Amino acid sequence: MRFSSGWLCTIVYGVSINAFVPKIYLFGKASSGKCSTQFFSTKSTSKAPQAEIDRRRNLAIISHPDSGKTTMTEKLLLYGGAIQQAGAVRQKAEQRATASDFMEMEKERGISISSTVMNFDYNELRINILDTPGHQDFSEDTYRALAAADNAVMLLDGAKGLEPQTRKLFEVCRMRQLPLFTFVNKLDRPAMSPYEIMDQIQGEFGLETHPILWPIGDGEQFKGVLDRLENVVHFYQKPIVRGGKAEVIQVPLEDTKKIEDLIDDSELFEKLMEDSELLNELMEPLDIDRVLAGDQSPMFFGSAMTNFGVQLFLDKFCKMGTKPIGRIAAAKGEGLKLKDFENTETLIPPEYEEFTGFVFKTQANLDLRHRDRLSYLRIVSGVYEKGMKVSHNRSKPGKKYNLAQAQALFGSDRSSVELAYPGDVIGINNPGNFAIGDTLFTGNAKVAFPGIPSFSPEKFSYIRSPNPSDYKSFRKGINQLLDEGAVQALRQRNDDGGGPLLLAAVGQLQFEVVQARLQNEYRVESTMEPLGYSLARWVDGGWDAVDKADQDGKLFGIMITQDRWKRPVLLFRNDWKAAALAEEEKYLKLKPWSEPPSFEV
Repeated sequence: MRFSSGWLCTIVYGVSINAFVPKIYLFGKASSGKCSTQFFSTKSTSKAPQAEIDRRRNLAIISHPDSGKTTMTEKLLLYGGAIQQAGAVRQKAEQRATASDFMEMEKERGISISSTVMNFDYNELRINILDTPGHQDFSEDTYRALAAADNAVMLLDGAKGLEPQTRKLFEVCRMRQLPLFTFVNKLDRPAMSPYEIMDQIQGEFGLETHPILWPIGDGEQFKGVLDRLENVVHFYQKPIVRGGKAEVIQVPLEDTKKIEDLIDDSELFEKLMEDSELLNELMEPLDIDRVLAGDQSPMFFGSAMTNFGVQLFLDKFCKMGTKPIGRIAAAKGEGLKLKDFENTETLIPPEYEEFTGFVFKTQANLDLRHRDRLSYLRIVSGVYEKGMKVSHNRSKPGKKYNLAQAQALFGSDRSSVELAYPGDVIGINNPGNFAIGDTLFTGNAKVAFPGIPSFSPEKFSYIRSPNPSDYKSFRKGINQLLDEGAVQALRQRNDDGGGPLLLAAVGQLQFEVVQARLQNEYRVESTMEPLGYSLARWVDGGWDAVDKADQDGKLFGIMITQDRWKRPVLLFRNDWKAAALAEEEKYLKLKPWSEPPSFEV
């Protein structure tokens, strides 16, 4: 059985991914090296029916900004029957907005700021689409969404090939062993040679690609695609209705006379025939086992804007993508027979008989009228039932939470859910206790999936309310946005909330989003006071190590702060200072990321 190895193996800004070793968290301690796999074995009535597990697929869409990711999401929803007309990222007066970009700032700027979840039924399967931000300032939200994904599609701009953000996100997918599909988009514009893009992926990632859809021309000469699995050529015509489905003519590859007539370009026709023969002779065969292991990437060419190849991709993904997979977790308590606590991985498969799931995102004010707060929960095992009571990994033993209502998510729209199964993403009301990375579970065995880490911020700024009369609304807004992970919050040591709040972010746009949302959603103004620091390091050695370094005069020019868990965080003005301190004062145990506690603190 294939499973996801912990979320700790991922990219950290300014830090080589090779510096990390996969770690499994057991009883709050980190353990690496050889491990045995321990399966749960308990009796319960909440085991998910195998048929419901098997019919679920989820897919995260990743790309560099402006590669057409949100447009691709809209067209998948269109062909999946979830919407009747696809929206536009930068819509004209007569066009509808996209389902996935629903925030005011997303509509104004034409970029995705927050990851969104949309689900629909298609060909007897339940599909969950996770649309992620492409801009690097919002990469943490993308990493969180990938924690909930079992499959990913890497969207490339056909004219640009691999781009910086694509490279970073690919490494995350590879470390998580996600099946990775590749869709080369924007073939309706002049594009690189398909062979050149394949060589880029093979050369930079060492990933073998297997073309499923092969393009016929590009730009104004883009005629359609060859489905190499079925040996059928699909010719497309732009939809009659804006945002509607494209008209398609299908011709078997052996009907060369009709294909030549429809292409109406002898050079393009001859190239298609040559490419077809060459690919059949040179390409390794499609191997689904290698695809599921992340060693081979099915490759598609098309145009999301003009709908070319989108439905074909959806159909192939439904056949090739993996069903929900298990997750490794820390666990303790009754129901587990663990002989070696320090060297045992606990794999929770979808078939595990108790309900488990983890929060990978929170969102405030999806409904501005009710000031709601929603947590996005990825179900790993068992069955969600309306009104069920669950335990929480960071709450005291015996504390139960009533999940009175869950909701299916479709961008900002929601509908009530009575039952949900492994692989589903549901929205649950957050009473203020659930944070990103938290685990909810039933049964006697206490479960904690690896926390989703916070990465080293590069921008720091104090935030204040200029109007004392708005302070209450200001505090409420800031607290809810911090719970979302929109930015990180730091304070001076021993500050229990009365001192100035220091915001920390990967990029400047995150600060702008916070201020815009405070204004739009909470009707309060704010001022920012930037600080001249450029990176943060968490001190695993604890406060005693910080005190020793401070007394020895090693922290001159370094700002000492604490995070929400009151753990020490040092702020540096440059990489050199951070690297020098880490090398000279090893007892500090500096690290560029942090994860929440696995169990109650």
